[in-house]
Amino acid sequence: MQWHREAEGELDFTFVSKNTVDVALIGGGIMSATLGTLIKQVQPDWTIQIIESREEVATESSNAWNNAGTGHAALCELNYMPEAADGSLSPKKAIEINEQFQLSRQWWSSLVKQGVLGNPQSFINATPHMTFVQGENNVDYLRRRFEVLKNEPLFSDMEFSEDPEKIAEWAPMLIERRSKDEVFAATRSTSGTDVDFGEVTRQLIDQLVEGGATLALGQEATSLRRVKKDGTWNIGIRNRAGYATSVLNARFVFVGAGGGALSLLQSSGIPEIKGYGGFPISGKFLRCDNPEVVREHRAKVYGKAAVGAPPMSVPHLDTRIVDGKASLLFGPYAGFSPNFLKKGSWWDLPGSVRLHNLGPMLKVGLTEFSLEKYLLGEVFASREKQLEALRQYMPSARAEDWRMITAGQRVQVMKKDPKKGGVLQFGTEVITGGEGTIAGLLGASPGASTAVHAMLDVMKQCFPEKFENEWKAEVLKHIPAYGTGVNHDAAATAETLATTGAVLGLTESADSVAIAE
Repeated sequence: MQWHREAEGELDFTFVSKNTVDVALIGGGIMSATLGTLIKQVQPDWTIQIIESREEVATESSNAWNNAGTGHAALCELNYMPEAADGSLSPKKAIEINEQFQLSRQWWSSLVKQGVLGNPQSFINATPHMTFVQGENNVDYLRRRFEVLKNEPLFSDMEFSEDPEKIAEWAPMLIERRSKDEVFAATRSTSGTDVDFGEVTRQLIDQLVEGGATLALGQEATSLRRVKKDGTWNIGIRNRAGYATSVLNARFVFVGAGGGALSLLQSSGIPEIKGYGGFPISGKFLRCDNPEVVREHRAKVYGKAAVGAPPMSVPHLDTRIVDGKASLLFGPYAGFSPNFLKKGSWWDLPGSVRLHNLGPMLKVGLTEFSLEKYLLGEVFASREKQLEALRQYMPSARAEDWRMITAGQRVQVMKKDPKKGGVLQFGTEVITGGEGTIAGLLGASPGASTAVHAMLDVMKQCFPEKFENEWKAEVLKHIPAYGTGVNHDAAATAETLATTGAVLGLTESADSVAIAE
Protein backbone atom coordinates (compact mmCIF):
# COMPACT_ATOMS: atom_id res chain seq x y z
CA MET A 1 0.00 0.00 0.00
CA GLN A 2 1.00 3.65 -0.34
CA TRP A 3 -0.24 6.95 0.95
CA HIS A 4 -0.42 10.27 -0.82
CA ARG A 5 -1.25 13.80 0.20
CA GLU A 6 -4.73 15.12 -0.48
CA ALA A 7 -5.33 18.84 -1.06
CA GLU A 8 -6.23 19.40 2.61
CA GLY A 9 -2.98 17.81 3.76
CA GLU A 10 -4.65 14.60 4.96
CA LEU A 11 -3.06 11.19 4.42
CA ASP A 12 -5.10 8.71 2.42
CA PHE A 13 -4.28 5.03 1.88
CA THR A 14 -4.53 3.69 -1.68
CA PHE A 15 -3.07 0.67 -3.42
CA VAL A 16 0.04 1.08 -5.55
CA SER A 17 -1.03 0.85 -9.18
CA LYS A 18 0.16 -2.25 -10.96
CA ASN A 19 0.25 -0.29 -14.22
CA THR A 20 3.59 0.91 -15.53
CA VAL A 21 4.15 4.66 -15.10
CA ASP A 22 6.10 6.64 -17.65
CA VAL A 23 8.18 8.52 -15.08
CA ALA A 24 9.09 7.67 -11.49
CA LEU A 25 10.68 10.46 -9.47
CA ILE A 26 12.41 9.20 -6.33
CA GLY A 27 12.70 11.97 -3.74
CA GLY A 28 10.37 14.88 -3.09
CA GLY A 29 12.92 17.68 -3.40
CA ILE A 30 13.65 20.55 -5.76
CA MET A 31 15.26 18.31 -8.40
CA SER A 32 12.32 15.92 -8.75
CA ALA A 33 9.85 18.81 -8.61
CA THR A 34 11.74 20.64 -11.36
CA LEU A 35 12.16 17.62 -13.63
CA GLY A 36 8.55 16.54 -13.19
CA THR A 37 7.25 19.99 -14.06
CA LEU A 38 9.53 20.32 -17.09
CA ILE A 39 8.41 16.92 -18.40
CA LYS A 40 4.76 17.80 -17.81
CA GLN A 41 5.25 20.95 -19.90
CA VAL A 42 6.70 19.13 -22.91
CA GLN A 43 4.95 15.75 -22.58
CA PRO A 44 1.65 16.30 -20.72
CA ASP A 45 0.32 12.82 -21.56
CA TRP A 46 3.05 11.00 -19.60
CA THR A 47 2.13 9.52 -16.22
CA ILE A 48 4.31 10.60 -13.28
CA GLN A 49 4.71 9.11 -9.80
CA ILE A 50 6.72 10.83 -7.04
CA ILE A 51 8.05 8.64 -4.22
CA GLU A 52 9.03 10.38 -0.98
CA SER A 53 10.12 8.56 2.17
CA ARG A 54 8.94 11.27 4.57
CA GLU A 55 5.41 12.42 5.32
CA GLU A 56 5.91 15.68 3.44
CA VAL A 57 8.07 16.92 0.61
CA ALA A 58 11.13 19.19 0.83
CA THR A 59 12.28 17.99 4.25
CA GLU A 60 15.95 17.43 3.43
CA SER A 61 18.36 19.65 1.43
CA SER A 62 15.52 21.60 -0.23
CA ASN A 63 14.09 22.70 3.10
CA ALA A 64 14.56 26.40 3.77
CA TRP A 65 16.38 25.86 7.07
CA ASN A 66 18.66 23.15 5.68
CA ASN A 67 20.44 25.47 3.24
CA ALA A 68 21.47 29.11 3.00
CA GLY A 69 18.87 29.99 0.34
CA THR A 70 21.48 31.68 -1.82
CA GLY A 71 20.44 32.08 -5.42
CA HIS A 72 23.91 31.00 -6.52
CA ALA A 73 24.98 33.33 -9.31
CA ALA A 74 28.71 33.61 -8.46
CA LEU A 75 28.20 37.23 -7.45
CA CYS A 76 29.74 36.62 -4.03
CA GLU A 77 31.10 33.05 -4.01
CA LEU A 78 34.88 33.19 -4.45
CA ASN A 79 35.28 29.44 -5.03
CA TYR A 80 33.82 29.87 -8.53
CA MET A 81 36.79 32.03 -9.46
CA PRO A 82 39.95 30.49 -7.98
CA GLU A 83 43.37 32.01 -8.48
CA ALA A 84 45.56 30.03 -10.90
CA ALA A 85 49.15 29.08 -10.10
CA ASP A 86 50.38 32.07 -12.12
CA GLY A 87 48.05 34.43 -10.27
CA SER A 88 45.62 34.86 -13.14
CA LEU A 89 41.85 34.88 -12.71
CA SER A 90 39.38 33.44 -15.19
CA PRO A 91 35.68 34.44 -15.06
CA LYS A 92 34.59 31.32 -17.02
CA LYS A 93 33.18 29.30 -14.11
CA ALA A 94 31.55 32.32 -12.50
CA ILE A 95 29.82 33.22 -15.76
CA GLU A 96 28.72 29.61 -16.25
CA ILE A 97 27.09 29.44 -12.81
CA ASN A 98 25.39 32.82 -13.28
CA GLU A 99 24.07 31.79 -16.70
CA GLN A 100 22.62 28.62 -15.18
CA PHE A 101 20.84 30.61 -12.48
CA GLN A 102 19.38 32.89 -15.15
CA LEU A 103 17.67 29.80 -16.63
CA SER A 104 16.03 29.21 -13.25
CA ARG A 105 14.90 32.85 -13.07
CA GLN A 106 13.44 32.72 -16.58
CA TRP A 107 11.61 29.47 -15.92
CA TRP A 108 10.22 30.61 -12.57
CA SER A 109 9.04 33.83 -14.23
CA SER A 110 7.22 31.81 -16.86
CA LEU A 111 5.60 29.64 -14.18
CA VAL A 112 4.45 32.72 -12.24
CA LYS A 113 2.77 34.04 -15.40
CA GLN A 114 1.04 30.68 -15.88
CA GLY A 115 -0.11 30.52 -12.27
CA VAL A 116 1.95 27.39 -11.57
CA LEU A 117 3.94 29.33 -8.98
CA GLY A 118 2.14 31.79 -6.73
CA ASN A 119 3.21 35.11 -5.23
CA PRO A 120 6.94 35.41 -6.06
CA GLN A 121 7.73 36.91 -2.66
CA SER A 122 6.72 33.59 -1.13
CA PHE A 123 9.87 32.03 -2.58
CA ILE A 124 12.28 34.67 -3.93
CA ASN A 125 13.33 38.09 -2.64
CA ALA A 126 15.87 40.67 -3.75
CA THR A 127 18.85 40.44 -1.41
CA PRO A 128 22.26 41.99 -2.18
CA HIS A 129 25.15 39.55 -2.53
CA MET A 130 28.40 40.73 -0.96
CA THR A 131 31.91 39.41 -0.52
CA PHE A 132 33.93 40.57 2.50
CA VAL A 133 37.64 39.77 2.90
CA GLN A 134 40.37 40.74 5.35
CA GLY A 135 44.13 41.10 4.96
CA GLU A 136 46.29 42.62 2.21
CA ASN A 137 46.51 39.47 0.08
CA ASN A 138 42.77 38.81 0.13
CA VAL A 139 41.99 42.46 -0.59
CA ASP A 140 44.34 42.36 -3.56
CA TYR A 141 42.64 39.20 -4.84
CA LEU A 142 39.14 40.69 -4.43
CA ARG A 143 40.20 43.87 -6.24
CA ARG A 144 41.57 41.88 -9.18
CA ARG A 145 38.46 39.68 -9.23
CA PHE A 146 36.30 42.79 -9.41
CA GLU A 147 38.38 44.23 -12.27
CA VAL A 148 37.85 41.03 -14.26
CA LEU A 149 34.13 40.71 -13.56
CA LYS A 150 32.95 44.32 -13.80
CA ASN A 151 33.11 44.20 -17.60
CA GLU A 152 30.96 41.08 -17.82
CA PRO A 153 27.28 42.00 -18.43
CA LEU A 154 25.92 39.63 -15.76
CA PHE A 155 28.21 41.26 -13.17
CA SER A 156 27.93 44.87 -14.33
CA ASP A 157 26.18 46.02 -11.14
CA MET A 158 29.07 44.87 -8.94
CA GLU A 159 30.73 47.54 -6.77
CA PHE A 160 34.07 47.34 -4.96
CA SER A 161 35.15 49.33 -1.93
CA GLU A 162 37.84 49.50 0.74
CA ASP A 163 36.15 52.47 2.37
CA PRO A 164 34.67 51.56 5.80
CA GLU A 165 31.98 54.22 5.45
CA LYS A 166 30.82 52.90 2.09
CA ILE A 167 30.82 49.28 3.31
CA ALA A 168 28.89 50.42 6.40
CA GLU A 169 26.22 51.85 4.08
CA TRP A 170 25.91 48.41 2.46
CA ALA A 171 26.04 46.32 5.66
CA PRO A 172 26.55 48.30 8.89
CA MET A 173 26.96 45.24 11.10
CA LEU A 174 30.14 44.32 9.22
CA ILE A 175 31.83 47.53 10.36
CA GLU A 176 30.34 48.28 13.78
CA ARG A 177 33.00 47.90 16.54
CA ARG A 178 35.65 46.90 14.02
CA SER A 179 39.24 48.01 14.69
CA LYS A 180 40.32 51.06 12.68
CA ASP A 181 43.62 49.48 11.69
CA GLU A 182 42.02 46.44 10.04
CA VAL A 183 42.54 46.00 6.31
CA PHE A 184 39.43 44.80 4.50
CA ALA A 185 37.39 45.22 1.35
CA ALA A 186 34.00 44.22 -0.02
CA THR A 187 32.06 43.86 -3.23
CA ARG A 188 28.30 44.24 -3.59
CA SER A 189 25.77 43.21 -6.25
CA THR A 190 22.19 44.32 -5.77
CA SER A 191 20.96 41.76 -8.31
CA GLY A 192 21.40 38.95 -5.76
CA THR A 193 18.48 36.97 -4.35
CA ASP A 194 17.38 34.88 -1.39
CA VAL A 195 15.39 31.79 -2.43
CA ASP A 196 13.17 29.46 -0.39
CA PHE A 197 13.72 26.28 -2.40
CA GLY A 198 11.40 24.36 -0.10
CA GLU A 199 8.52 26.63 -1.05
CA VAL A 200 9.34 26.32 -4.76
CA THR A 201 9.33 22.54 -4.33
CA ARG A 202 5.99 22.44 -2.53
CA GLN A 203 4.27 24.67 -5.06
CA LEU A 204 5.60 22.72 -8.04
CA ILE A 205 4.63 19.35 -6.59
CA ASP A 206 1.17 20.62 -5.65
CA GLN A 207 0.66 21.62 -9.28
CA LEU A 208 1.97 18.28 -10.53
CA VAL A 209 -0.49 16.41 -8.31
CA GLU A 210 -3.31 18.70 -9.43
CA GLY A 211 -2.34 17.88 -13.01
CA GLY A 212 -2.59 14.13 -12.46
CA ALA A 213 0.75 13.06 -10.98
CA THR A 214 0.69 10.71 -7.99
CA LEU A 215 2.53 11.68 -4.81
CA ALA A 216 3.38 8.74 -2.55
CA LEU A 217 4.42 9.91 0.93
CA GLY A 218 5.90 7.71 3.62
CA GLN A 219 7.17 5.36 0.92
CA GLU A 220 10.87 4.58 0.75
CA ALA A 221 12.45 3.35 -2.49
CA THR A 222 14.83 0.58 -1.44
CA SER A 223 16.03 -0.98 -4.70
CA LEU A 224 16.10 -0.66 -8.48
CA ARG A 225 16.08 -3.65 -10.80
CA ARG A 226 15.93 -3.47 -14.58
CA VAL A 227 13.50 -5.80 -16.33
CA LYS A 228 15.44 -7.53 -19.09
CA LYS A 229 12.38 -8.21 -21.20
CA ASP A 230 11.35 -4.61 -21.86
CA GLY A 231 14.03 -2.42 -20.25
CA THR A 232 11.68 -0.93 -17.66
CA TRP A 233 12.54 -0.63 -13.98
CA ASN A 234 11.05 -2.34 -10.95
CA ILE A 235 11.33 -0.10 -7.91
CA GLY A 236 11.21 -1.84 -4.56
CA ILE A 237 9.19 0.26 -2.11
CA ARG A 238 8.84 -0.02 1.66
CA ASN A 239 5.98 1.59 3.53
CA ARG A 240 7.71 3.33 6.43
CA ALA A 241 4.57 3.17 8.58
CA GLY A 242 3.58 -0.46 8.24
CA TYR A 243 6.78 -1.85 6.72
CA ALA A 244 4.78 -3.47 3.91
CA THR A 245 6.64 -3.80 0.62
CA SER A 246 5.52 -3.32 -2.95
CA VAL A 247 6.91 -2.87 -6.45
CA LEU A 248 6.35 -0.01 -8.87
CA ASN A 249 7.25 -0.42 -12.54
CA ALA A 250 8.47 2.60 -14.54
CA ARG A 251 9.76 3.27 -18.03
CA PHE A 252 12.06 6.06 -16.78
CA VAL A 253 13.45 6.61 -13.29
CA PHE A 254 15.04 9.72 -11.86
CA VAL A 255 16.80 9.39 -8.52
CA GLY A 256 16.68 12.82 -6.91
CA ALA A 257 16.92 11.56 -3.36
CA GLY A 258 19.84 13.74 -2.25
CA GLY A 259 22.17 11.70 -0.06
CA GLY A 260 20.00 8.64 -0.69
CA ALA A 261 20.74 8.68 -4.42
CA LEU A 262 24.09 6.87 -4.25
CA SER A 263 22.80 3.64 -2.69
CA LEU A 264 19.83 3.47 -5.06
CA LEU A 265 22.00 3.99 -8.13
CA GLN A 266 24.36 1.33 -6.82
CA SER A 267 21.44 -1.09 -6.46
CA SER A 268 20.49 -0.49 -10.11
CA GLY A 269 23.68 -2.16 -11.30
CA ILE A 270 24.35 0.41 -14.04
CA PRO A 271 28.07 0.47 -14.91
CA GLU A 272 28.12 4.28 -14.92
CA ILE A 273 27.94 4.37 -11.10
CA LYS A 274 31.04 2.22 -10.63
CA GLY A 275 33.87 4.03 -8.87
CA TYR A 276 31.60 6.58 -7.22
CA GLY A 277 31.50 7.02 -3.47
CA GLY A 278 30.17 9.66 -1.11
CA PHE A 279 31.65 11.65 1.77
CA PRO A 280 29.00 13.13 4.10
CA ILE A 281 29.50 16.52 5.72
CA SER A 282 26.91 17.79 8.17
CA GLY A 283 26.23 21.46 8.63
CA LYS A 284 25.01 23.80 11.35
CA PHE A 285 24.16 27.49 11.38
CA LEU A 286 23.91 30.12 14.05
CA ARG A 287 20.46 31.70 13.67
CA CYS A 288 19.24 35.08 14.87
CA ASP A 289 15.55 36.09 14.95
CA ASN A 290 15.93 39.27 17.02
CA PRO A 291 14.21 41.91 14.83
CA GLU A 292 16.47 44.67 16.16
CA VAL A 293 19.52 42.83 14.83
CA VAL A 294 17.90 41.43 11.70
CA ARG A 295 16.76 44.82 10.40
CA GLU A 296 20.36 46.09 10.50
CA HIS A 297 21.65 43.53 8.02
CA ARG A 298 20.09 42.97 4.60
CA ALA A 299 22.56 41.01 2.50
CA LYS A 300 24.26 37.68 1.96
CA VAL A 301 27.92 38.24 2.82
CA TYR A 302 30.40 35.55 1.78
CA GLY A 303 34.03 35.32 2.84
CA LYS A 304 36.92 32.97 2.12
CA ALA A 305 36.96 29.34 3.21
CA ALA A 306 39.46 28.20 5.81
CA VAL A 307 42.44 26.22 4.56
CA GLY A 308 41.31 22.67 3.86
CA ALA A 309 37.62 23.50 4.15
CA PRO A 310 35.29 22.39 1.34
CA PRO A 311 33.70 25.15 -0.78
CA MET A 312 30.31 24.45 0.81
CA SER A 313 31.81 25.54 4.16
CA VAL A 314 32.66 29.08 3.05
CA PRO A 315 31.60 31.32 5.96
CA HIS A 316 28.71 33.64 5.20
CA LEU A 317 26.38 35.95 7.09
CA ASP A 318 23.00 35.77 5.40
CA THR A 319 19.61 37.34 5.39
CA ARG A 320 17.04 34.52 5.15
CA ILE A 321 13.40 35.13 4.33
CA VAL A 322 11.10 32.24 5.14
CA ASP A 323 7.30 32.54 5.29
CA GLY A 324 7.67 36.30 4.85
CA LYS A 325 9.81 36.72 7.96
CA ALA A 326 13.47 37.71 7.92
CA SER A 327 16.16 36.03 10.02
CA LEU A 328 19.94 35.92 9.94
CA LEU A 329 22.11 32.85 9.52
CA PHE A 330 25.83 32.53 10.00
CA GLY A 331 27.88 29.50 9.13
CA PRO A 332 27.98 26.84 8.08
CA TYR A 333 29.79 25.05 10.86
CA ALA A 334 30.83 21.70 9.46
CA GLY A 335 30.70 18.41 11.28
CA PHE A 336 30.89 14.74 10.51
CA SER A 337 28.14 12.16 10.58
CA PRO A 338 28.03 8.89 8.63
CA ASN A 339 24.42 9.71 7.70
CA PHE A 340 23.82 10.56 4.04
CA LEU A 341 20.53 12.25 4.93
CA LYS A 342 19.64 14.44 7.89
CA LYS A 343 17.13 11.78 8.91
CA GLY A 344 19.24 8.94 7.58
CA SER A 345 21.12 6.06 9.18
CA TRP A 346 24.61 5.70 10.64
CA TRP A 347 24.95 2.76 8.20
CA ASP A 348 24.71 5.05 5.14
CA LEU A 349 28.47 5.61 4.74
CA PRO A 350 29.80 2.10 5.51
CA GLY A 351 26.89 0.58 3.59
CA SER A 352 27.87 2.52 0.45
CA VAL A 353 31.33 0.94 0.21
CA ARG A 354 31.78 -1.43 -2.73
CA LEU A 355 34.81 -3.11 -4.27
CA HIS A 356 34.64 -0.71 -7.22
CA ASN A 357 34.71 2.46 -5.05
CA LEU A 358 36.89 1.28 -2.18
CA GLY A 359 40.12 2.33 -3.92
CA PRO A 360 39.00 5.89 -4.74
CA MET A 361 37.53 6.32 -1.25
CA LEU A 362 40.74 5.17 0.44
CA LYS A 363 42.80 7.41 -1.83
CA VAL A 364 40.70 10.43 -0.88
CA GLY A 365 40.99 9.48 2.79
CA LEU A 366 44.78 9.32 2.55
CA THR A 367 45.21 12.60 0.65
CA GLU A 368 42.58 14.97 2.10
CA PHE A 369 44.44 15.61 5.36
CA SER A 370 43.58 19.30 5.41
CA LEU A 371 39.85 18.52 5.11
CA GLU A 372 40.04 15.91 7.85
CA LYS A 373 41.89 18.31 10.14
CA TYR A 374 39.33 21.01 9.42
CA LEU A 375 36.40 18.68 10.21
CA LEU A 376 37.98 17.55 13.48
CA GLY A 377 38.43 21.17 14.49
CA GLU A 378 34.82 21.95 13.66
CA VAL A 379 33.41 18.93 15.47
CA PHE A 380 35.17 19.82 18.72
CA ALA A 381 34.81 23.60 18.46
CA SER A 382 33.49 25.26 21.60
CA ARG A 383 30.56 27.67 21.69
CA GLU A 384 33.02 30.51 22.25
CA LYS A 385 35.05 29.53 19.21
CA GLN A 386 31.89 29.39 17.11
CA LEU A 387 30.95 32.89 18.26
CA GLU A 388 34.48 34.05 17.55
CA ALA A 389 34.03 33.00 13.91
CA LEU A 390 30.75 34.95 13.78
CA ARG A 391 32.41 38.07 15.21
CA GLN A 392 34.91 38.11 12.36
CA TYR A 393 31.91 39.18 10.27
CA MET A 394 29.79 40.84 12.96
CA PRO A 395 32.07 42.20 15.72
CA SER A 396 29.08 43.42 17.74
CA ALA A 397 27.34 40.00 17.82
CA ARG A 398 25.89 39.07 21.23
CA ALA A 399 25.74 35.42 22.25
CA GLU A 400 22.18 35.71 23.55
CA ASP A 401 20.89 36.71 20.09
CA TRP A 402 22.08 33.55 18.37
CA ARG A 403 21.13 29.89 18.63
CA MET A 404 22.57 26.88 16.82
CA ILE A 405 20.39 25.00 14.35
CA THR A 406 21.21 21.79 12.50
CA ALA A 407 21.16 22.18 8.74
CA GLY A 408 21.12 19.52 6.05
CA GLN A 409 23.58 16.79 5.21
CA ARG A 410 25.72 17.22 2.09
CA VAL A 411 27.31 14.22 0.41
CA GLN A 412 30.39 15.20 -1.59
CA VAL A 413 31.20 13.01 -4.58
CA MET A 414 34.26 10.77 -4.49
CA LYS A 415 35.18 9.13 -7.77
CA LYS A 416 37.95 7.43 -9.71
CA ASP A 417 40.62 9.59 -11.28
CA PRO A 418 43.06 8.18 -13.85
CA LYS A 419 45.97 10.22 -12.47
CA LYS A 420 45.28 10.47 -8.74
CA GLY A 421 43.36 7.24 -8.21
CA GLY A 422 40.54 9.03 -6.43
CA VAL A 423 39.34 12.61 -6.00
CA LEU A 424 36.85 14.44 -3.83
CA GLN A 425 34.66 16.44 -6.18
CA PHE A 426 32.64 19.49 -5.20
CA GLY A 427 29.49 20.48 -7.02
CA THR A 428 26.83 18.34 -8.65
CA GLU A 429 27.08 15.50 -11.13
CA VAL A 430 24.39 13.85 -13.26
CA ILE A 431 24.70 10.08 -13.73
CA THR A 432 22.73 8.47 -16.58
CA GLY A 433 22.55 4.84 -17.64
CA GLY A 434 20.35 2.04 -18.88
CA GLU A 435 20.26 3.50 -22.40
CA GLY A 436 18.69 6.66 -21.05
CA THR A 437 16.11 4.95 -18.87
CA ILE A 438 17.60 6.02 -15.54
CA ALA A 439 19.33 9.11 -14.18
CA GLY A 440 20.39 10.39 -10.81
CA LEU A 441 22.02 13.42 -9.26
CA LEU A 442 24.98 13.28 -6.88
CA GLY A 443 26.74 16.08 -5.04
CA ALA A 444 25.89 19.38 -3.39
CA SER A 445 26.17 23.13 -4.02
CA PRO A 446 25.22 25.00 -6.21
CA GLY A 447 22.55 22.30 -6.59
CA ALA A 448 19.12 23.85 -6.14
CA SER A 449 20.02 27.16 -7.77
CA THR A 450 20.93 25.43 -11.00
CA ALA A 451 18.20 22.75 -10.87
CA VAL A 452 16.64 23.87 -14.15
CA HIS A 453 19.93 23.57 -16.03
CA ALA A 454 20.68 20.18 -14.44
CA MET A 455 17.24 18.74 -15.20
CA LEU A 456 17.31 19.97 -18.79
CA ASP A 457 20.62 18.12 -19.06
CA VAL A 458 18.91 14.96 -17.78
CA MET A 459 16.17 15.30 -20.39
CA LYS A 460 18.67 15.97 -23.17
CA GLN A 461 20.93 13.06 -22.24
CA CYS A 462 18.16 10.51 -21.65
CA PHE A 463 15.84 11.51 -24.50
CA PRO A 464 18.19 13.07 -27.07
CA GLU A 465 16.05 12.67 -30.20
CA LYS A 466 12.79 13.56 -28.49
CA PHE A 467 14.41 16.55 -26.82
CA GLU A 468 15.88 17.96 -30.03
CA ASN A 469 12.96 17.23 -32.34
CA GLU A 470 9.94 17.74 -30.07
CA TRP A 471 10.70 19.23 -26.69
CA LYS A 472 13.28 21.96 -27.29
CA ALA A 473 10.88 24.33 -29.03
CA GLU A 474 8.53 24.18 -26.06
CA VAL A 475 11.42 24.63 -23.61
CA LEU A 476 12.53 27.77 -25.44
CA LYS A 477 9.06 29.29 -25.03
CA HIS A 478 9.58 29.25 -21.27
CA ILE A 479 13.38 29.63 -21.14
CA PRO A 480 14.55 31.73 -24.12
CA ALA A 481 18.16 31.84 -22.91
CA TYR A 482 18.53 28.05 -22.98
CA GLY A 483 21.40 27.01 -25.21
CA THR A 484 22.56 30.55 -25.97
CA GLY A 485 22.95 32.35 -22.66
CA VAL A 486 22.84 36.12 -22.30
CA ASN A 487 26.23 37.26 -20.99
CA HIS A 488 27.68 37.58 -24.52
CA ASP A 489 25.32 40.50 -25.18
CA ALA A 490 24.95 43.41 -22.76
CA ALA A 491 21.54 44.34 -24.15
CA ALA A 492 20.27 40.76 -23.85
CA THR A 493 21.53 40.56 -20.28
CA ALA A 494 19.84 43.81 -19.30
CA GLU A 495 16.57 42.75 -20.92
CA THR A 496 16.61 39.33 -19.26
CA LEU A 497 17.32 40.72 -15.79
CA ALA A 498 14.71 43.44 -16.20
CA THR A 499 12.02 41.11 -17.55
CA THR A 500 12.46 38.33 -15.00
CA GLY A 501 13.03 40.86 -12.24
CA ALA A 502 9.71 42.58 -12.98
CA VAL A 503 7.74 39.31 -12.94
CA LEU A 504 9.48 38.02 -9.80
CA GLY A 505 9.23 41.35 -7.98
CA LEU A 506 12.99 41.89 -7.94
CA THR A 507 13.12 45.26 -9.66
CA GLU A 508 12.46 47.14 -6.44
CA SER A 509 15.53 48.11 -4.44
CA ALA A 510 16.55 45.23 -2.23
CA ASP A 511 16.90 47.68 0.65
CA SER A 512 13.27 48.80 0.40
CA VAL A 513 11.48 45.46 0.20
CA ALA A 514 9.19 45.18 3.20
CA ILE A 515 9.63 42.01 5.23
CA ALA A 516 7.44 41.07 8.18
CA GLU A 517 9.14 41.06 11.54
